[in-house]
Formats: sequence, structure tokens, C-alpha cells
Amino acid sequence: MALDVELSEIRDFLAQHPPFDALPAPVLGALPARLTVRYYRRGTPIIARGVDNHSLFVLRAGAVEVRDANGTLVERSEPGTCLGSITLTQGNPSTFDATAIEDSLVLVMPAEVFHELNDRYPEVENFFDNQRAHRMSGAVATLASSVSGGAILKTAVRDIIRREPVTAPVTATIREACATMARVGVSSLLIMDGDSLAGIVTDRDLRNRVLAADRDPGGPITEIMTSKPITGSADAMAFEVMLEMVGRNIHHLPILADGRPVGVVTTTDLMRLEQANPVYLVGDIAKQTSVEGVAAINARLPQVVEMLVSQDATADDIGRIVTAIGDAVERRLLALAEAELGPAPVPYCWVTLGSRARLEQALAADQDNALILSDLATEEHTAYFTALAERVVGWLVECGYPLCQGEVMATNPRWRRPLREWKEEFHTWLTQPVPDAVLAGSIFFDMRGVYGDLSLYRKLRKFVRHTAPESRLFLAHLAKQAALNEPPLGFFKGFVLAKEGDHKDTLDIKRGGVGAVVELARVHALSLGSPGVNTTMRIQAAIKNGVISQERGADLLDAFEFISYVRLRHQAAAVRAGREPDNRVSPDDLSSFDKRHLREAFGIVRSAQSAMAHRYPVSFIS
Repeated sequence: MALDVELSEIRDFLAQHPPFDALPAPVLGALPARLTVRYYRRGTPIIARGVDNHSLFVLRAGAVEVRDANGTLVERSEPGTCLGSITLTQGNPSTFDATAIEDSLVLVMPAEVFHELNDRYPEVENFFDNQRAHRMSGAVATLASSVSGGAILKTAVRDIIRREPVTAPVTATIREACATMARVGVSSLLIMDGDSLAGIVTDRDLRNRVLAADRDPGGPITEIMTSKPITGSADAMAFEVMLEMVGRNIHHLPILADGRPVGVVTTTDLMRLEQANPVYLVGDIAKQTSVEGVAAINARLPQVVEMLVSQDATADDIGRIVTAIGDAVERRLLALAEAELGPAPVPYCWVTLGSRARLEQALAADQDNALILSDLATEEHTAYFTALAERVVGWLVECGYPLCQGEVMATNPRWRRPLREWKEEFHTWLTQPVPDAVLAGSIFFDMRGVYGDLSLYRKLRKFVRHTAPESRLFLAHLAKQAALNEPPLGFFKGFVLAKEGDHKDTLDIKRGGVGAVVELARVHALSLGSPGVNTTMRIQAAIKNGVISQERGADLLDAFEFISYVRLRHQAAAVRAGREPDNRVSPDDLSSFDKRHLREAFGIVRSAQSAMAHRYPVSFIS
């Protein structure tokens, strides 16, 4: 009788907690007899990291602390919490420690009972699937947090704004503006035309444009202000505005939210935030007067990446920094080329392609670039732009960016043409798609203007955005191409490794990992006419427009970050060892934590590819 009472109490306890509350009454009534009860004294491990686990533990009384591979607290579990489901669904050993922090009673469910419930009841399976998805998010968070307890480069601009903007109207005199700055104690003043920002005046302007020029202080402030100043977004990250300020050699940056000023960020604010930030490379590059100087500064890039990885910056942050430094190199080399050749005879725009265009560049990247010329360009201008392209492409090689094996560079006449011809090329790809041409041309749909007349790039982008969504056959070809780029994961969730050659027993984490996500995100973005080029932005746009579900999109974003981070960490390890960084990862170099979550990430990518193939009519394409 006592046993029946105890089983009844266990049944009533389970009925109060998911996923057991969803079980039919007869199943729930029979379940307690299939469980055992264990008592754990305070400080006793229930599940140990690196040790196999074959049971599900349901905490009935007490408290349990769960910590990850870095010893970081993940969760303090309360009665009703299930522990151990990840090892039961994803395999052993455990990547977490679960330790009783109070004397605790635990219900223990054997693996065969767990799998039986998952197979028979979708509600149970969905519950533990959600636990798995949360674990992937936790894995990304573990990689992204620094050993010092916080993530670097994670501060939003709005978080470092120290005061409301100090302003003056466009009708103010110089004297009135000076009086305002002195009274409030600021080094800059925003000049407003109603609710709109008209200009900015700084201490330096007062010295150089008033005192040194012996200007009448009774004159209008508009005569000395910087009109239409460069601005930053309150939603940007601090390192992004730092890049802007250092690259343009400005010391005060008005910050806008919804088009209105909310404050001013100074270089002092940013220096206080991060004294040793590697983005100061951008400023060093901009000061160089020779190709040799640019190459010497850029040679520090691998060490910068190694440092960022050691501090656990996210893959997204690292990609943006590497991209910004690469942009600075190209801009400086183009300026040096123009200094040699003279001003361009007609407007042009130098564009970057591929990972740099997406703000996702890593190490071991070759160069992909092109030139969009004004429609005013004629045959007589060919020599100038040929010389420009040859200089810059050659100098990029000197700076550590190898030639593109597919010759997707501005030195190739096919990728150095007037805007109207670019539009014709894209129109052909979009309306008369041929598989080989789609494969070769897909990189051009990841394009970003870097230098010159950026309106040329914007006009081309606008044309593509409006044409692509209606190009269903092209999208189907692109989707089929993306679906064929499968992650390196075998049928039984083993990694697919190279069987021979220099890369024997390694997996290509770029092609089937990072590249697979990039390709499917590109398809969705083009189908929506989305302006985003960055992969994360493209996935977010697909979620927002209902093309990808919120849950699948969140999983895909986490998977992309995790795979990208493993790739960058592999490259950083190569730098430390004095080897050339590449994209070939040996499973022997991965921890059990990495292997488990890399398999899971590849599985998420494969699932997203399958969903994409159903959305686009790929089956009828030969």
C-alpha cells in the first residue's frame, strides 16, 4: 500500500511538469513504476562532463547547478527540470556538469523508456527538441563570451552616449554658439534647422576658422560649421563608429536615432572604451604613402585575428573587423594608384565581391573585385582603367590577398565595364539562366561598393533588387545549386572527410559549412528583393517575411555563428603555430564539445536546405 501511495505521488508530481503533463492518463499512471529514485548529497555530481550518460534525470526535490565546458554557470535547476536529454538524443559524452547544490531527490528514467516516449508522443519529442535548440544557442554564447566575463566589441553606441546633444539654431551667431559651448562645457555643438541636423561646430573649428582667420564673432555660425556632417546610428556597435571616425580622421560624430540627434560620440569616449582596439589598423593604413607601408601594416592582420579569437569575440564581429581592414587597404591602394595615374577620366566605382562584400571575410581569403564604370566611358578610357586595375590587383597580392583563381578581378575586362553593360549581364543571368553561368555568376550577387562613385553601385543594386524576385527560373537554379552544397556530414552523423591528397582526413568547413548557409541565405534574399548582403541580415529578412520560421531561423543563425567561429579559431591556431591559415579542419583538433555541436550545426543547415528545396521548384531543373 505504501508503495502504491509513493507511485501515486510521483505520478501527481510528473503531471505538474512538462513534457509529462501532455501524456495520456494511463501512460502517466504506469510511468512511475518504470523509474527509480536516487538521493544525491550536496556537492555530488549527477552528470559529469566528459563521461557517458544513459539516463534522463528529473529533479523532484532540491537544486542542481549546471555548468558548461568553461565552468560558466548555465542554469540552476528547480524541481521538475529534466537533465541528460542532450546526451540521449545527440550522443555521449556529456559536455556539461550537473551537480547537486542542495541535498536532492532525482527520478531516473532509463534510456529505453525515454526513447519510447519520444517515439510515441510528439509533444515529448518537441519538448526535448526545444532543449536541443536552446543548447545550440548556449554553445554559441559560450564561444562568444570572454574569459574575463564579458564579450569584447559588444557595446552599442547608445550605451556610451553620456549626455543629451547640445544644440544651437542655424540663426545663431558665432559668439552665441561659443557662449553656449562655454556655459555647458562641451567641445562640440550641433547646429539644427528645426528638427534636422544642419551641421556641427567643434573647438577646432573655432580655433582654425574664427581665431586664426580673424573672423568677426558676430557673423552667422553657418559660415564656419561643417555642413551635412557624417553621422552614426545609435543602434550601431561602438567598433563600427570607431572605424568610421578613425578612417575619416574625425573626432566628433553626431549620433542619430530615427533621424534625430541623440548625442555626440568623441574619440575620447571610444579610447576610454577600448584603448587597444585592433581597428586602429584602419587609421595606420590610411596614413601610408607607399604600397610597402600598406603591406607592412596589413601583415599584422593575422595576429589581430588570433588576438580577437583568444578574447572570444564573435565570428560576426571578427568578420566585420577583417572586412573593414581589407576595405581600408583597397581604398588606400586605389588612392595611391590615382596619385600615379592622375584623376580618373570618368566616374567609376570599385566594388568588392564575396565574403568581403558580406562583411564576413576571414583569413586565407583571395581577392574578388570588379569595376563599374560610368556610361560616359569610351574606348579611349580603356588604358586608364586597365592600368588602374593592374596596379591595384598586383598591389593587393603584395599586401597578402592572392589572385582569384577564377579571375574574378578588375583586371579581367569582362568585370571592368560600364553600368549599362553590367545591367545587361545581370539581366541575362536573371532571365536566361544557364546552370554553369548561374554557378559562375552567383558571387556577383554579393557585391558592395568600396571606393569611387558609389551611386554607380547603388543603381546596379537597385536594378537587381527589382528584377530578381520575378526571376523564378533563376531562383530555382540558384536554389538547386545551394541545395547541392551539402554539409560534410554522413548518414550516421559522422564527418565526411577528404580521402586523399594534402587534405586527407580533414573536412572543408568553408564550402559545406559557412558556404552552405551563405548560399541558401542569398537565395531567400534575392527572392524577397532584400537590400541586405550580409548573411545574418539576409536570414533575418527571411524570418521577418515569413520565408523561414522564427525557430528555424534562430537555429540557422546560431549554426552559422558556431561554424564560422570554429573556422576562425582553426585559422587562429594556424597563425600561432606559424602555418598558413586555411579552411581544412581535422576532427582530431576538435574537442568533443565542438564535434557534437558542429554535427548539430551541420544538421540544422541540411534541414534548412531541404526546406529551401521545397520552396523553390528545383526538381524539374536538369
